[in-house]
Amino acid sequence: MDQQKVNNLLPHLFRQEYSRMTALLCRHFGLQHIEMAEDIASDTFLRASEHWALNGIPDNPAAWLYTVAKNKTRDYLRRISNFENRVKDSQRQDEVLSELDFEINSRIIEDSQLAMIFAVCNPLIAPESQICLALQVLCGFSVEEIANAFLARKETIKKRLLRARADLRNGNFQLNELNEHTIKSRLDTVLKTLYLLFNEGYFSKSDRQLIRRELCSEAVRLTLLLTGHESTNITQVQALLALMCYQSSRLEARLNANGEVILFDEQDRSLWDQSLIDRGNYHLINACNGEEVSKYHLEAAIAYWHTTPAGNTKWEQILQLYNQLIQIEYSPVVALNRVFAFSKVYGNQNAILEINKLNLTGHAYYHAMLGHLYIGIDSNKAVAYYERAIQLSESPMEKQVLLNEVARIA
Repeated sequence: MDQQKVNNLLPHLFRQEYSRMTALLCRHFGLQHIEMAEDIASDTFLRASEHWALNGIPDNPAAWLYTVAKNKTRDYLRRISNFENRVKDSQRQDEVLSELDFEINSRIIEDSQLAMIFAVCNPLIAPESQICLALQVLCGFSVEEIANAFLARKETIKKRLLRARADLRNGNFQLNELNEHTIKSRLDTVLKTLYLLFNEGYFSKSDRQLIRRELCSEAVRLTLLLTGHESTNITQVQALLALMCYQSSRLEARLNANGEVILFDEQDRSLWDQSLIDRGNYHLINACNGEEVSKYHLEAAIAYWHTTPAGNTKWEQILQLYNQLIQIEYSPVVALNRVFAFSKVYGNQNAILEINKLNLTGHAYYHAMLGHLYIGIDSNKAVAYYERAIQLSESPMEKQVLLNEVARIA
């Protein structure tokens, strides 16, 4: 019975506390010792699985974990000290041991993890490597889980992580000093990493899943951490969190019982999570306390309008927001989403003229959008575009969605 309870509890605690524990240890000993910190954190959870199965789960499991981690750290450094000094300088050993009595409380743990976010989001690290590093260091993902998330080979992910970890160790970033300059210079990268992390979960390219809820949850958790500190609780962060809340509110409605995507217009709105929509509204209002309008503000506003009932001006509002968004940060996906909004306002015929200006013929979503626009106008062309999208798509689950659309037209 105890083993079953331990098996149920430990994965949750590992996802929640492993990265915090690693950050706390790195705060005290420096990022150059991150592998040591991770080894101690892993050993602590292994010790918990053995001890709790025999002796029961303690009243405060998280506190038990941090106490054991602290003791393991002391033992590790005592062994290192003994090895280096060969008991020749007992006074030095006493000094080393006194340095190990570092304080642990909830505020220090949160501050350490917040600083670790900024350490991982080093602008010198390539964006794809930053996300890999964030998933491993901040979220406790294994190499295999990251490889699955990115549809990449494990060896590829290992190489990315090796390079990123070397940059992390050599960056001389101090986890106990998150100053104004660091926040200003790295916050854009932090937000972009969290945004990409959420999108990787919301639009997963994994060969097994179209939605990775754990990635979405981790992105929300880390963004919430930013809102908990005065120095990082700015309007861009509130806007990003609003966007994540709105998108998360529809997760239950996005897939059917077979794990296939349900298109937006066909979703059962009773499955939308109203509490998350309300939280999105709260954070979007907070995001508007200022003059700044970022891409996150605009995307959150678009997501807000998607939660509202269809009305005379809904799609005009969304189209205007896309018009602003595309000027701030152009991307093929934004351009194609704008075309969808354009079709809602001006009709599919005009939208076809609009999409032909984009010249995105190598993009699967471009052909899928054309397939959608040609429905009701020319079924043969609609099928042909969907079939081209299927050829270009690298996601098996996405291919299935497109095949379903072809079957519906036929």
